[in-house]
Amino acid sequence: MSACVPTRTSDSTRTQRTHPPHSPPSGPNRRFRIAGTDVSASIAVFLIALPLSLGIALATGAPLQAGLVAAAVGGIVAGCVGGCPLQVSGPAAGLTVVTADLIQRYGWRTTCAVTVLAGLAQLGLGCLRVARTALAVSPAIVHGMLAGIGVTIAVAQLHIVLGGTPQSSVLDNLRALPAQLAGLQPAAVAVSTLTLSLLLLWPRIPGRAGRLLRKVPAALVAVAGATAAASLAGLTLPRVDLPSWRSHALAGLPEGPALGVAAAVLTITLVCSVQSLLGAVAVDKLIASRSDLISSPTGRAPRVGRSDLDRELLGQGAANIVSGALGGLPVAGVAVRSSANVQSGAVSRNSTMLHGVLVVIAALLMVPILELIPLASLAALVMAVGIQMVSLHHIRTVTRHREVLVYAVTTLGVVFLGVLEGVTLGIAVAVAVALNRLTHTRITHHEQEGVHHVHVRGQLTFLAVPRLSRALHLVPHGTPVVVELDGSFMDHAAYEALQDWQKTHTAQGGTVELTGRRLGTGATAPAQTGTSADCRCRPWTPWRNHQCSATGSHDPGPGDPRSGDPRSGDLGSGPLAPATSTATPPATATTTATTGGTTPPGATAHGGTPVHAHQLVRGISAFQRNTAPLVRGELARLAREGQQPTQLFLTCADSRLVTSMITSSGPGDLFVVRNVGNLVPPPDEKSGDDSVAAAIEYAVDVLKVRSVTVCGHSGCGAMQALLGSEPGGEQTPLKRWLRHGLPSLERMADDGRPWARLAGRAPADAVEQLCLTNVVQQLDHLRAHDSVARALRAGALELHGLYFHVGEAQTYLLTGRDGSELFDHVGHRV
Repeated sequence: MSACVPTRTSDSTRTQRTHPPHSPPSGPNRRFRIAGTDVSASIAVFLIALPLSLGIALATGAPLQAGLVAAAVGGIVAGCVGGCPLQVSGPAAGLTVVTADLIQRYGWRTTCAVTVLAGLAQLGLGCLRVARTALAVSPAIVHGMLAGIGVTIAVAQLHIVLGGTPQSSVLDNLRALPAQLAGLQPAAVAVSTLTLSLLLLWPRIPGRAGRLLRKVPAALVAVAGATAAASLAGLTLPRVDLPSWRSHALAGLPEGPALGVAAAVLTITLVCSVQSLLGAVAVDKLIASRSDLISSPTGRAPRVGRSDLDRELLGQGAANIVSGALGGLPVAGVAVRSSANVQSGAVSRNSTMLHGVLVVIAALLMVPILELIPLASLAALVMAVGIQMVSLHHIRTVTRHREVLVYAVTTLGVVFLGVLEGVTLGIAVAVAVALNRLTHTRITHHEQEGVHHVHVRGQLTFLAVPRLSRALHLVPHGTPVVVELDGSFMDHAAYEALQDWQKTHTAQGGTVELTGRRLGTGATAPAQTGTSADCRCRPWTPWRNHQCSATGSHDPGPGDPRSGDPRSGDLGSGPLAPATSTATPPATATTTATTGGTTPPGATAHGGTPVHAHQLVRGISAFQRNTAPLVRGELARLAREGQQPTQLFLTCADSRLVTSMITSSGPGDLFVVRNVGNLVPPPDEKSGDDSVAAAIEYAVDVLKVRSVTVCGHSGCGAMQALLGSEPGGEQTPLKRWLRHGLPSLERMADDGRPWARLAGRAPADAVEQLCLTNVVQQLDHLRAHDSVARALRAGALELHGLYFHVGEAQTYLLTGRDGSELFDHVGHRV
């Protein structure tokens, strides 16, 4: 087999191309160049922004041109200056209630002046670099604020949908609703119904035609369809009225009480800043899902970096100053338009700026067409946006995190009192909930099979010491006790109370085992010569590196201060140390044992149990005590419903490759097949292997997985064996199995095939080159299986190749970009 070893490892040109094959090297960068994807994305965003800008202006009671001014300024100014290149800014539904209230109180010119002052405040905050601080606001408050604004918008626009006029507050709108229903206008209702129907049904058109039609935004289709229907039917309805730009009102000096104007500036600044910064973070997550934006075509640097939030705040401030001065609405980052921008293929800030230019062109040249739009259609569009702001996903999330009270109070406060008042109430409730969690500690005591269990759930502070003492004194003298600390903080008073009780109880012949979320510490009576460990383990710590193990040379001996042994007079520096916190997930917690002393290497523990078997038992014990209670509910659900994995993951049996770790997956996510060399035998009688083929058939045909991944890794022993093996000799089971890797070796030696390569660097050696080539070859074997071929033809299955570099802890994804076998970095995705 040595004749198959490749001889072209010195050919570095195959893995160091700096430009696509058969293409001349790129020339100097042009100063002004707009990518085609930016042009198409800007058109898509423009088609969404145009009707929404008019609708939001209508909902606020501002001149309709103000929405167009804000959309143009948000695209051009915020797009040019902002720190999130792909975020699209403009008039936002989240500002509708605040702006409408300002217009009713102070008039339009003062509202424009408030917008300018809010922009100046944002510039100041950006210069102070406090953007990250704004993200400290509880998500329950932000989502509650947006939900309250959405309810207010929907209730107000419902009156226009029915052919009437909205009132000044939610309560007034609700009181006037029965009369409005009694006198509804059929024409307005018909146009609104058509708009909502198109808005809901357009994204759900099935089949190939649906995929093509969905490229046109649903908002544009809904408004255009309703406008065309109203015009063809000759309906008499209030329509968009765009006066001459010569009469457009600009900002004036603020008029009104200084305190009220200051509160208005604070509200606009708060809502604009928080919405824009959260939008920038959301755009970063969308960018992370696009591999073409994570790295440049050469694979060396990101095309679109992470957002600079301080610069984004400066950009939003500049946009609000310009928009307010020109008589536009307040500007903020808009989630719908930003999402459309990223999903439409935008690669730079040019798409955002070009969409602003298109809005300017439309505002100057398309006035006759825009004036055909019925106001009822725009109201229906904005009402749908308001309803969508009350997100069921957000409600489920805050409920799961036990913050539904904060969410509900903020929502109701915004609806009935106002945005600033509602947010203030939400912050107050959030602080109260946090203090309650800090001070509320549940302490229980029960006996099970002669062992007394004291469970402390919550933070252990001096306020809980009396209850802790009462529970501990219920434990009889001389009995075994397990004290479980299910919290992340303990102050000095609680620490001393627990330490004093532990010393007294062990002196009276009892045993004490202290466990917690982070780790376990324990103590036994001196008569039992017990030791325990201060576990400093972190996620995925190998057994041999565990500091909490009672076996091996890492264990502290009796009396060592690290051990928590009673003879040291200290509980140790683990979770029982006062005023400490832990961030280690519960799944990594370990349980201490009360074994006798230190076990030498190669010896046995627990009456003849081998040390390594004891390590396994200890790991299982840690799972049963600390992790099983946390996952039992999910596993019970999987037991009832059966497994429904979405992925078949075929990888090597190498012990360094922990599939659940590198994929961040949990129970029920992956159907895993492991073997030596991550090999997929071809499906023929001569060389087939029924075990792998059966797993593939079961995963694809029975479990209906949507994806199959072949994952190789660096330093693979199977690939080393393939490269170093000689022909002939005894055919051991390992050699017979490795024959399924011979096609990979032949593929690498074939001069007519391109080599598989890594983005940014050449393979380190022939072994790494074979590891990469083997992934590509095994994917070819996979395609030859009947079940896989059928699923691929039906479009029900995807195949992926991965390469995990153990030493770098870096995963590479086979992209096949430019027709080559390229493994690209999988970067950080937030």
